[in-house]
This record gives sequence, structure tokens and C-alpha cells, in this order.
Amino acid sequence: MQQSAVNATVQIITCENLQALIDALHKHDYQVLGPTVRDGAIVYDTIAHVADLPAGWKDHQEAGRYRLERRADDALFGFVVGPQSWKRFLHPPLESLWTMGQGDGGVTLSSHATTAPKFAFLGVRACEIHAIAIQDRVFVDGPYPDAAYAMRRKDAFIVAVNCGQAGGTCFCVSMHTGPKASLGFDLALTELLEGDDHQFLVEVGSQAGAELLEQVPHFQATDAHLAAAEAVVSRTASQMGRSLDTVGIKELLQGNLDHPRWDEVAQRCLTCGNCTMVCPTCFCTTVEDHSDLTGIAAERVRKWDSCFTLDFSYLHGGSVRSTARSRYRQWMTHKLASWFDQFGTSGCVGCGRCITWCPVGIDITEEAAAIRSTPNAGKGVTHGGS
Repeated sequence: MQQSAVNATVQIITCENLQALIDALHKHDYQVLGPTVRDGAIVYDTIAHVADLPAGWKDHQEAGRYRLERRADDALFGFVVGPQSWKRFLHPPLESLWTMGQGDGGVTLSSHATTAPKFAFLGVRACEIHAIAIQDRVFVDGPYPDAAYAMRRKDAFIVAVNCGQAGGTCFCVSMHTGPKASLGFDLALTELLEGDDHQFLVEVGSQAGAELLEQVPHFQATDAHLAAAEAVVSRTASQMGRSLDTVGIKELLQGNLDHPRWDEVAQRCLTCGNCTMVCPTCFCTTVEDHSDLTGIAAERVRKWDSCFTLDFSYLHGGSVRSTARSRYRQWMTHKLASWFDQFGTSGCVGCGRCITWCPVGIDITEEAAAIRSTPNAGKGVTHGGS
């Protein structure tokens, strides 16, 4: 059977040869990070062997609910996304900016590290690639680049995995961010499982990816492989657990700042900040200065913060957003509306983490739909910053 021309650019590797890909990354001094099972969840950690991956596991996710279950097969990427995102490596939750000490030679000041490990991210989903691109706009392409982020991001090697199933809180189709990776990767894998055949269709997204693939045993994909991979992605796209109508959503939210729905959600919201901690695009931080008890050593650190904390919006005299209503409204309208004003894109990629990991199951898609169903319901009621 004659193969189509596109097949020459798409290859197949076996499950066994996935180890060769991991070994090749290590050979090039990459710190390979990928999904593992720990404490009843899928988390990202160091990967040395294929056996470290969550073979035969899937996750069940709904609003405020998450659990791992066994699959009927040995799929290595048969789950969706866990509580962590790749931003914890590129934009760490705690980072030392400088340290200062006083000794016999006087005061010494050391700035943050000027080197970073070369990261290789294995198993990056399409929505997460879009999330990384959003953070790139903030930390690299913006008017005030973050040197530490840019240093970590520069050499990052991304091995994407196209989703083989959707989660109960996924809505990437609505956000046009998945389930198939279309950009931003060096290599993209689609897991193909049929009987005893366990293979990966590999698409090359960069010169670095092409060079790495040459070090891994592979063979050319056939039209049957391409059709099987397309079927995987199409099936996943039809399984979305949630949907979000994004037509005019910026104007909708910014035009309904006094909608009574904000009061309703505030009665449930704990302002715990879980949604911002698990979100792959939220980037808010605070800076703290610490000193030891002797007074001869000090450190300045940057750590993740959240718009749900009172201190985050504190100005002289008190917090600008003193209520749960105002803080939830700030988060949601920033994510889905004013992010466009700042960065030209939505701040949401449809991963569904904020829904899954909300202790009381608040659903951003449900809240947007409720406001859309009764627009301007709060017209004439002014709460200001309350």
C-alpha cells in the first residue's frame, strides 16, 4: 500500500523504545520530569525509567472530587491532569532572590542563581502547552521580563502527549487548546493501544526534536497509524466533561460586575486560593524578607500568592477586596476577561483543575453560564469593591 506524503514526517516508536527516548534526554543532560503516582494522585517528578510512569492508571474527576482508579489496560498516559502543573518548575512556588550575610569581611550579598537545570517535560498535554505559552507572555515577552523564568524556559524540551481521554472537568475544546497539541512542542506522542501492540505515534515539532528522535529506534508511520491517532484525539474531543461558551465572554463579565450571582458564589467560596494554586497560568506572587535570630543573615524570597488572600490587595488602611464576593469576581473576571486587555488572550486553558480541586466544587463554567442566562440582572446595584 502506498503511503501518503505526510507519513514521511511522522514516526512510530514502540513502548519499549520509549525508554530509549528517556535515556537520550538524560544523555543530553536534561533533567527528565514526568507524571508519577504519589499520595493517591498524579504528580510530576523525576523520571528515570518507563516503569516510573503511571501504567494502568486513570483519574476520575468531578467538581470537588478526584480519585485514581485502575484501567483495564496498561496505558502509560491514560489519565488527564493532576493537581500540579509545569509552572512549578518554570515559576517555582518559592524562590530565593538574594541572600545577605555579615561576617569579619563585612556584608556580602549574593543574588539568585544564574544557572538552572535543563528541563525535559515528558507528558505535557495540549492545554498545558498553551498555559506555558501564556506564562511566556507574562515573564518573557512582556515589558518587564523575568530573568530567572527566561533562564529556566530557554532550554526546556517538551514532549507532548495527545490526550486519549477527557476528564470530568475538562473543557479544552471550548478554549481551543486541545486535546491535540498543535504547537509549542519538540516531540508529540499519541499513545496507540490495540491488543498486544503498544506503540506511540511521534510528531516532530522542532529541529531539537528531530535530532533527538534520530537517537531512538523508530519506523515510519502508515496511514493506518495516522487514522488510529486521529481517532484517539477525535474520541477525546467528544468526551469533554464541561463546556464554556466563550462568545463575548469578556464583555459579558465586565458588563455584569454587580450581578447577584457573585453574591451566590460568595456564600460557598472559602477564599482558600486552591483554584489559583492549581491553575497552570496564575502567576501572582509576593515578596518576603527573612532574617535569622542573630541578625547577621537575611534573605529575600518570592513565593506564590493569590488574589483570594486579604493581604494581596492590601493598601494603606485595609484590603481593597475585603469580601469573598469581590475576590472571586476579581479572579474569574481577570481569568476570562481582563486577561485579554493585558495579554491579548484568555487566562484559561480549560484544564478543569480549578473545578476539581475546589473544596466546595465551585465550577467556573457553571458560574459563567449562570451570568450569561440572566445578563444585567444586577444592573443598578452598586457594590463597588465589596
